[in-house]
Amino acid sequence: MQFDSEYDGIILGSGHNGLVLQAYLCRAGLKVLCLERNDTAGGGLRTEQLPGGSGFHHNTHSFYHRALTRMPWYRQLELEQHGARYIEPELNVCLLPADGGALEWWTDFDRTVESFARFSRRDADALKRWREEFVPIVENILLPEAQSEPQPPQERAAALQRSSEGRRLLEVSQLSPREFAAREFEHPVVQAGLLFFNGLREVDLRASGFGHHIPALLASPGKAQMCVGGSAQLARALVSVIEKAGGEVRTGVTPERMVVEADGSSGPGRVTGVQTTAGESIRARQFVASSLNPQQTFLELLEEEVLPPTWRRRARDFRYNLLAPLFGLYLNLDEPPRYGGVDPGSAHLDEAFMIIMGLDEAGQFDDMVSAHDRGELPPTVMWGSSPTVFDPTQAPSGKHTAFMWMKVPYRLRGDPSNWDGASEEVGRRMLDLWCRHAPNVGTARGESFVRPPSQTPLLLPNMREADLLVGSLANGQVGFSRPFPGAGTYRGYLSGLYLCGSSSHPSGNITGLPGRNCARVILADAGIDAPPLGS
Repeated sequence: MQFDSEYDGIILGSGHNGLVLQAYLCRAGLKVLCLERNDTAGGGLRTEQLPGGSGFHHNTHSFYHRALTRMPWYRQLELEQHGARYIEPELNVCLLPADGGALEWWTDFDRTVESFARFSRRDADALKRWREEFVPIVENILLPEAQSEPQPPQERAAALQRSSEGRRLLEVSQLSPREFAAREFEHPVVQAGLLFFNGLREVDLRASGFGHHIPALLASPGKAQMCVGGSAQLARALVSVIEKAGGEVRTGVTPERMVVEADGSSGPGRVTGVQTTAGESIRARQFVASSLNPQQTFLELLEEEVLPPTWRRRARDFRYNLLAPLFGLYLNLDEPPRYGGVDPGSAHLDEAFMIIMGLDEAGQFDDMVSAHDRGELPPTVMWGSSPTVFDPTQAPSGKHTAFMWMKVPYRLRGDPSNWDGASEEVGRRMLDLWCRHAPNVGTARGESFVRPPSQTPLLLPNMREADLLVGSLANGQVGFSRPFPGAGTYRGYLSGLYLCGSSSHPSGNITGLPGRNCARVILADAGIDAPPLGS
């Protein structure tokens, strides 16, 4: 086949995992091209001016980056030298119950314990006990697992059985997060807060196998962070690293299919390049890596005859998170939201990073799931921030931005197009709740904008069904079986095809670990020694 250009490797999609992978490979001496269908690189790392040219910057897909500066690639790729700088506010998360008070989550764990004790001394003691027990489990097991190629389930279980820490992890994991919270904590606000902090988007809180998530979160040394200049600044820093190392990121290019050729053996064939919708053919001498979802990778970009039916069926059956879709309300303000009111003892709440409203007890999660199952609007539970309290560069001088996110069904009343007539009303409901906790929002408000989940896959098709995590952790889609059995080692059946996106281990969120882990696999397969991938 005649190719128009040639590279050592091609990466499909410029989400942060694809960029992390490309940065490592370019630093290892490979000539690598990344193809991105949108006009800007970064995937969900989007920072937009609303309205255009106004100077008010909003992070419409990704904002909270948990413990990102502790990720090995952040340090190894020297991203601070390329413009990525992070802030981790001290009052990291604050839940505001309807009847007053505040459940506070600080970077200083002792202050977190003090806040929990105001609701329940017993719960504060349990918080300390579980954190102490899980610190070695996080450090010795969970973090190394997330930063490595996953083990087959039986091998992993056998390895965990050989240590007391591993056996404890297996024991606690048998519970669901709901069961863990109900068994170990007594106050309804504490239970609700821990379940929310645990990561409502990531797992079905009723599903067994994830009971360890809450104590693991308690033991994690890092908290929610934000990128100065907006989330897009992380993408710009990664592109800077890539270009300095000789790589190329091309935007506005849509892959149409992967080129598969016989590899000279009886094997299934080898991926040797990519054809674009513009008719360009690009050769990949060593690999093509996809950061796209399994349906895009295996069903849309590969001819049917090059894959066995089992792989096509498993790709087709890959499932997405029912609770992942977000509705966003974005405000331009003359002043930041004020949550402290007239009580001098609450003035510090104005410095809270993430604010949660509308959540009072764990049973609300059941109402939320039930509403999503029916395709109806759930109770108004929302969370958000005013980024400009911590980074004034994201608004004109003296002005502010703020946002709130709410979990809603993608198919409202069975059809995502129903959002066209419902978005403004949902935005008003959210604003009403916001003003009850921060009355000045009503008077300081300038322009406002809403983003329903129906818009997400139009801009970012890999986020199918508006799943920002690109794949559920239910249905066995974890570890060695993520995205599905046979594809859990970052290799895609055909020789030369690799997987590096959020649908691979350890899953979504801004961790960069699927990209880093895939880099390790590609370099090992190519026999290339890469010191930057060391721990």
